[in-house]
Amino acid sequence: MCNMSEYRIKIHQLSPSDMTSLKLFLGFFLQFIFLLSVVNAQGLTVGFYSQTCPQAEAIVKNVTAQVMSVAPSLGAPLMRMHFHDCFVRGCDGSVLLNSSTNQAEKDAAPNLSLRGFQIIDRVKSALENACPGVVSCADILALVARDVVVALDGPSWKVETGRRDGSVSNITEASTNLLPPSSNITQLISGFQQKGLSVKDLVVLSGGHTVGTSHCSAFTSRLYNFTGNGDTDPSLDPNYIARLKIKCPQGDQNTLVEMDPGSFRTFDEDYFTLVNKRRGLFQSDAALLNNNETRAYVISQLSNSGSTFFTDFGVSMVNMGRIGVLTGTAGEIRKVCALVN
Repeated sequence: MCNMSEYRIKIHQLSPSDMTSLKLFLGFFLQFIFLLSVVNAQGLTVGFYSQTCPQAEAIVKNVTAQVMSVAPSLGAPLMRMHFHDCFVRGCDGSVLLNSSTNQAEKDAAPNLSLRGFQIIDRVKSALENACPGVVSCADILALVARDVVVALDGPSWKVETGRRDGSVSNITEASTNLLPPSSNITQLISGFQQKGLSVKDLVVLSGGHTVGTSHCSAFTSRLYNFTGNGDTDPSLDPNYIARLKIKCPQGDQNTLVEMDPGSFRTFDEDYFTLVNKRRGLFQSDAALLNNNETRAYVISQLSNSGSTFFTDFGVSMVNMGRIGVLTGTAGEIRKVCALVN
């Protein structure tokens, strides 16, 4: 075996062409090591708990199915909870944390309408009984989001797991990072790109509005005072405005309205038909027609036979589930999702 001095002599004896080849090889090798370290740092994989808690996904699925059989209206809020978690500090379960001074993410105005925290607690309790201290609350949110979509007749996808839980939850961060329903297309694209998501992810994930309800307060300005002069939003179908005014009289902030009238408990492609007809409930829905790429996607989903939405939604949910994750030794595995250990 050569010692280091012999190795250095042999390197110096290489021809110029050999030296060039060696430099190229070393360059590619270092790039490969760098990319490998990035992938490993991400730390997420399908079946992360296959050895440590092989029944984890089945437990989540069973508890979710029990809930959805008696309370299907919780499906959309539970899916939305995963969105709201990932867009603030990443997918670290911080949306679940309580604050004794009401200063946590869940106390922020955009999160006051979230429901289903007790369901996450129920899933966590079942997992703790089976595999104490193994499955994170952040992963529970990702798995439950998939399972409620399936229960609402939507697509299934393979959920990457391996997230760990954060210990910080801040009301201000939630208020500044969650995009309001009044966002225009520029704000939407910028907000998604800041999280590492594409324009396609934006329009696909907006399709989650095919299920669920909204309080009148989220869109009432479009009906009565859009520019501050007592006018309506010209991007909203006038006939739809008339129907919405019946459901939401002026000043009504609390009545619930279906986001996808007639099928708000069925995950389907109808959302894109509504958007194309200028009947998206929020300004952020209407905004999808104001960009060439998002508008093209909306139009491409109008034919049920040619729709790619179900497949695309699974891909974009995986992309979103990678935002700012804590893996390896970062973070913790909470014993109770609402409390840091």
